[in-house]
Order: sequence, then C-alpha cells, then structure tokens
Amino acid sequence: MSDNPAIAGVAASGIAYRVVEHGPVRSLAEAAAVRGVEVADVVKTIVVRLADDDFRFVLVPGGRVISWPKLRGLLGVARMSMPDAATAKAATGFERGTITPFGATTAWPVIADERIRGREISLGGGRHGVALAADAAIGALGATVADISDPEPPASNG
Repeated sequence: MSDNPAIAGVAASGIAYRVVEHGPVRSLAEAAAVRGVEVADVVKTIVVRLADDDFRFVLVPGGRVISWPKLRGLLGVARMSMPDAATAKAATGFERGTITPFGATTAWPVIADERIRGREISLGGGRHGVALAADAAIGALGATVADISDPEPPASNG
C-alpha cells in the first residue's frame, strides 16, 4: 500500500485514520457493512467541472445525492458538469469508484455536505477495495461545509 497516493496523502495530513481493505461490493449497504460503518458514513467523492481546467471535489454522504441547484448557488455558477471517467482520472489521478481528495494529483477545493460534520466517514482509498476512515477529514481538507445534498430518491421497481 506504500505506493497508494491516497494513503500517503491522508498520512501526510496528520489526522488519525484507518485503512479498510475489502473485496468488491454491489451496494451502498454492502459497502457500509464491510467497512463497519453506517450507510450515511460511506461518503461519495464526486468530481464536478466548472470550466475546462477547474474542478471541485464534492463529498456526499451515503443515501444522499448532490443538489445541483444548492451546489450551483454555493459556487455562484450557472452551469457545471460531471466529467467523463477519463477526464476525472486526468484531473484527480484516481479511477471512478476510488476517488478521494487525499493524495489527488491536484488539490482541487473540497465541498462537503454538512451532514458529514463530526462523523467518522469512510472515503474512497485510491484503489478498488480500499477505504479511508477518519473523523477529521473535512477539517484536514479545508473543506467548505454546506447543505449541498438531497435525499436519494427511492429506487423504482420498473
């Protein structure tokens, strides 16, 4: 794991953390179970693009989704998009499903949903099957904390 930039990044931050290794998971509930945390503590790191070379890391707790109107209002922009997988990897150094602000190739600003404040959260760990758990992550990342999410809509049976 010494070659994992995410682990090197979180170690360099000086916060207490733990590395959780696990096999493939098929759902948010399964990810929470193998990581030993609640669903709300499994935090998705989503990369959004404001302009060609201007990105943000957005941290959203499990069971919630980005509220695009709230995020646009916070950032004062009319438009933003989610980059394709290749662009996200070029911007962060990580593949989708492993993205974390810790150890990214560029330290893009971080926006964290307010619901993760004060919790031990589990973030992508730079590799598939690796998670980082830390309760001081948003402070170490200098994250802007705001209400930027909505409840995830119920799954349809259709």
